Formats: sequence, structure tokens, C-alpha cells
Amino acid sequence: MTPDPASVSEHARSAGLKPASVRVAVTLPTFRRPDHLIMTLDSLQAQGLGSETAIIVMENDAEGLEGARAAAEWLESSHVKVIVIVAHQRGNCHAYNAGWETALAEFPKLTHIAVIDDDEIAGPGWLSGLMKTAQKTGADLVGGPQVPVFADKALDGWRRHPVFTPHYRDTGPVPILYSSGNVLISRPVLDIMPRPFLDPAFNFIGGGDSDFYRRAKARGFSFAWSAEAAVMETLMSRRAEFSWLNARSLRNGAISSILEKRQWPGMQGRVRTFAKSLALLAAAPWRGLRLGLQTGSAVIGLYHIQVALGRLMEEFGLVNEQYRNPESN
Repeated sequence: MTPDPASVSEHARSAGLKPASVRVAVTLPTFRRPDHLIMTLDSLQAQGLGSETAIIVMENDAEGLEGARAAAEWLESSHVKVIVIVAHQRGNCHAYNAGWETALAEFPKLTHIAVIDDDEIAGPGWLSGLMKTAQKTGADLVGGPQVPVFADKALDGWRRHPVFTPHYRDTGPVPILYSSGNVLISRPVLDIMPRPFLDPAFNFIGGGDSDFYRRAKARGFSFAWSAEAAVMETLMSRRAEFSWLNARSLRNGAISSILEKRQWPGMQGRVRTFAKSLALLAAAPWRGLRLGLQTGSAVIGLYHIQVALGRLMEEFGLVNEQYRNPESN
């Protein structure tokens, strides 16, 4: 299935790109972060990427096109091969889908796609770390840590908050992944998983990646973690504000409820999910007390209560679309 020409268009392409030589495509969605996008691209170029690797930049601001223009100018002086496309439909799921479909359509010998976001910096050996773990473990999908880096170093203490903490610590097989901000996906996954890869229903609340991983696991695909393949995620100061942390925690709870009801459809599944939400709410004060003591922060200690409340709010259709207004995210 090729990208819908009405929703995806090409903006720029590196001269001399030879699609038949590309084995790995790094897909990079962007939305109104042109300056940081260039920093991300610079970090990818520093990986020493050869002719077997290409980058696909997915601009998701079809009106402004700041990222697309910045990437087009950047590729003019770079040896790295780049395709810049415009995903005209707003939403992160649309952007990811456009990039992954373009990679499949453009590169006939593709074996893997990797994903990095436009607010991240690839660490040294990022891509090679993901590839080595995939080869060593045989996993179909490999994730790596997104290390939080606040622009204001005085806020580094908030890195202990669960919304910023990587899900795993050690390299090796893991049950499942949760984030698409740092991941390597093998070609068989893309060939077998139904389109669209990420469900647009999650465009503005997030969770489309977690839903994708759950469906991939149900089809028998395996997962691994590469602790060495880190990216540094740049965090603005507003992400240390209580309003943002509270919104993200409530949203995490809502997403977990939505995914469980998808996994367990029907009335029995709804009852099971609701009962679990009540149980989590009952346990939250004690879990929160322990977390607050461990981190030395009463605000961080609220996380488990906020997640449980977010799950219960979802039962009444109250889900925070945190990505609807990117300027406040």
C-alpha cells in the first residue's frame, strides 16, 4: 500500500539518492520545531550513516512548512540521503504512517525502519546499538531509552517522575515496548501489520504506539531493549509545571484504560477494566506514599493517584487531548 497522494506529498530529496541501496530508513516526524529538527539531523549525521541508510523527514504542519524548509536546506550540504515529505493530515499517527509507508514504497530492499522524534538528539552509536541488539536477540522490535534533558538544568530533579523514566534498564528481551520515540522495527512487522499502522484515533491523545505494539505482540512479534541506544529528549520548562505533569499522568491512565478495553472487548471487558481501575485507586495512596518517599517529592508521589483517576475519567469520556495544542505540550 503506497501513501495516499492526497494526504502525502514530497517536498525535497537529496541528489544522488539510490533507493535500491537503502536497507534502513530513519523516520523523523516534525511539527513546528525547525531549530531542534536541525539539531536532530546533525546528531544523525554524526552517526556516520552510509549509503545503506536514509532519513525520511515527515513534516506535519502543511501550512507553515518550517520544518520541511529547514530540512530541505540542511540536506543540500549533507552527505546523508534524505527525503522530506509533507503529511497533510494533522496528527502524530498520520505523520508516522506517512513516513513508514513512504519507506516501504521507496526502498525495495528495506530491512528496518528506525524512529526518532524532532525534540531528541541521537546519542553516539544510537542506530548501531539498536541494530546490534536486534541481531543479538532476534527481536522484531527494539526500543531504547529516551533520556530527559531539561533546558533549565535546575529542573533536573523532575527527571525522576515516572512520566520521564525509561521502562527498562538492561539490554535484552522484554515483554513489550511503549514509546515510538526511540525504536527499531523490522520489515516483517511492517509487511504483516494491517494499515494504517498507527490508529488515527490516538492522534491527539497519544498511545497509538502502545496500541500498535499490543497488536504486534498479539501477532507473535518479539521485543527487546537496547540500553546503549539512547536518545536525549529536550524538555521545555513547562514540562516541570504541575499542570503539565498532572495532565500527562491523567492521560497515561486514560490510555491504559482504552488499551485494556480494546484488548478485552465487550461488557465483560469493560467491567474488568473498571474493576482494575478501582483497585488501582484503592492502592494508589500507599504506592504514592512510597514513591514520594523514594523521590523526596510529594508531587511525584501523586502519580499513581492521577493515573487511577485518569482511568476512571476515561469511563465517562473525559480524555485529555494533550497533543491537540502543541504549543502547550
